[in-house]
Amino acid sequence: MAINLASKYSNKVDERFSVGSLTENIGLNKEYDWSGTKTITVYNIDTAPMNDYTRSGANRYGTANELGDTTTEYTVTKDRSFTFTIDRGNYNDQLMVKEAGKSLARQIKEVVTPEIDIYRFATWSATAIANGKVTTEAITKENAYLKFLDAQETLTDAKVPLTGRVCFVTTKFLNALKLDDSFTKAGDMSQKMLINGQVGEVDGVRIIGVPSSYLPTNHSFILLHPSCTVCPKKLQEYKTHDNPPGINGWLVEGRQIYDAFVLEAKKNAIFVHKNA
Repeated sequence: MAINLASKYSNKVDERFSVGSLTENIGLNKEYDWSGTKTITVYNIDTAPMNDYTRSGANRYGTANELGDTTTEYTVTKDRSFTFTIDRGNYNDQLMVKEAGKSLARQIKEVVTPEIDIYRFATWSATAIANGKVTTEAITKENAYLKFLDAQETLTDAKVPLTGRVCFVTTKFLNALKLDDSFTKAGDMSQKMLINGQVGEVDGVRIIGVPSSYLPTNHSFILLHPSCTVCPKKLQEYKTHDNPPGINGWLVEGRQIYDAFVLEAKKNAIFVHKNA
């Protein structure tokens, strides 16, 4: 005789691991405002050349020309949304594990936030590559530190500020860096990283480890100064409807209007290394 046993379920949810935003708190440029518009125009003002002063004649400082300028438009394009329902019957029959507020928080943490980070990384990478600020070479424990220093040199030669730089690295690159004799012999920098037990700083640059799936294919690291990038969030709206028409339960909706831009005059502040 067959006996059907009732299934026993726990009211504890096996939550997936997740990371918070990796890009939001790095000092992004907040000087521009998209309130009330989807497009802003930013001026880039020219400068005048230096001349040898002439002590006689009419134009002793040189020939005066009207100061020129160029403009760049930045239009917000990402208009994203999500929605889901939680039926009250299912909610009651499943030990109330699908609580609407917690489900919304989970959606933001596991889906919305990673999407925005990944989009920003893709934007920064595309800008660097289009601008020729990219190298492609296999990373090993013999060259990891050198490639990082080469990227630093490129930014310094472009007059990018030395302080405030951030480098997003894959775990594979970070492991190679820690095994690089040139890095470990550098003294205080490597010891600070090892003693603190965290990614920390290298050569004064904040190092942030990211899942390899967040960076574009074959990327080892993205080095940048965050003042070069503007990442507007025009709309962040989340709603939980209790018993909306046609549904006995909850309807959860969310919408994000956002984008990521690299300012034209500061595009040299991003460098990408791709792993061959």
